[in-house]
Amino acid sequence: MTEAFCLLMRRNLAEAVPASHWPSGIEVQTYRPELALAVHRLMQLGYQHGGGRVPTLEIWQQRFETDAEYDPQLCFVALEAGAIVGVCQCWTSAYIKNLVVHPDAQGRGLGRALLLHAFQAFAQRREGFVDLKVLENNLRAQRLYQGVGMVVVRRELVPD
Repeated sequence: MTEAFCLLMRRNLAEAVPASHWPSGIEVQTYRPELALAVHRLMQLGYQHGGGRVPTLEIWQQRFETDAEYDPQLCFVALEAGAIVGVCQCWTSAYIKNLVVHPDAQGRGLGRALLLHAFQAFAQRREGFVDLKVLENNLRAQRLYQGVGMVVVRRELVPD
């Protein structure tokens, strides 16, 4: 099997965080358990295109909602006309676990707005920086992250 690598990227929150500019028609909420099915479906769709995998709904929801770093106030859900079109799932350790934007909503600045929204939330919590990991071959995501001031900290082997 071929080895896969990811990049740990970081955003310094001592640097000014621009305001989020939401695309027209987007409403942002925080995660609630009744949104689990729709959030899970979006994550499955996103991972088909970006690499990686998502466990079944039951396993994902149980792991997510019982994780020691879970805080529903740090999981941002973007809706358009009542449908979930973006999710930014963060941990209390100032780590962005998942960022997914529906393919039909891409290219409108939603991913950037979600990231900036997360950065602002962590800055309000007085965190010094925010981290995330991205697959090394996901160049589109890397460009998005670099565009909001994230830099590569290190390259890591993706565990099997």
